[in-house]
Amino acid sequence: MASDRPTLKVAERSSFGSRTSRRLRREGRVPGVVYTAGKPARPFTADAHTIALFLGEGHTLFDLEIEGGSGSVPVVVKEEQRHPVRGELVHIDCHEVDLDQEIQADVSIELEGVEDAPGVKEGGILEHVTRDVTVEALPAAIPEKLTIDVSAMVIGDTIQLSIITPPAGVKLMAEHPDEVTLATLNPPRVEEEPEPDVEVETELIGEEGEAAEEGGEAAEDGGEDSGDSGDGADEG
Repeated sequence: MASDRPTLKVAERSSFGSRTSRRLRREGRVPGVVYTAGKPARPFTADAHTIALFLGEGHTLFDLEIEGGSGSVPVVVKEEQRHPVRGELVHIDCHEVDLDQEIQADVSIELEGVEDAPGVKEGGILEHVTRDVTVEALPAAIPEKLTIDVSAMVIGDTIQLSIITPPAGVKLMAEHPDEVTLATLNPPRVEEEPEPDVEVETELIGEEGEAAEEGGEAAEDGGEDSGDSGDGADEG
C-alpha cells in the first residue's frame, strides 16, 4: 500500500572521493548517503535545486527512492553539510527508520505573533534563543515543527521550553525544560552620544591657563622678593 509520505527520488552513485564530489557539485548535484542498521550504506546523488526545495518544505519523515533500487524506504535526515559561506547544501546523510520503533530527531521551533507582541510594538528586541529541540517518538509521529505564540510578550519577558506541550506520543528530551530559554524580549538598545571633544579641549585649555597664571604669579613674587633684597643692600 502506498504511503502518504512525500517521496524524494535520487540517483544511484557509484564513484566516490572528494574530486568526484566536487565534480558532482559543479554539475548541480548533491552527494548523499542513506544508512540502514545492519546493512551497507547506500550512496546517492540528488538534483541540488530539487532537494533544496524539498528540504525547505520541512519534511521530518519522507520516503527515499533510489533509481534502480527495490523501492522507496522511510528515512529521516541525519546530517546536512552546508557551504560555510554560501550556505548551500553540499552533502546529506539520511537514516532509514523502522516505523514501529521510536527514534530521536531534532524539530525546529517557530515563533508566531512576533509583530503583535506589545513589547515589540514599543521598540523591544525579540531574540529567538533556541531554534530546535530534540524529541523522541515513532517516526510517523514526529512533528515537522513546534509553534510558540509570543504575541503576548512584553519587554522583560522570557519563554522557557517548559511552556511547550508536545503532541500525543511525542516526548521532549531536554532534562530540565524550565532551564532552556526559547525567546526573550529585551529593551530597545540605547546608544550613548559621545561627549563633544571641544569640552575636553576647553578643560585642558583651562588647566593650562591656570598653570600659566600660577607660573606668572610665582614669577612676580620672585621679582618682588628680589627687589626687596636689593633695597636692603642699598640701605646698607
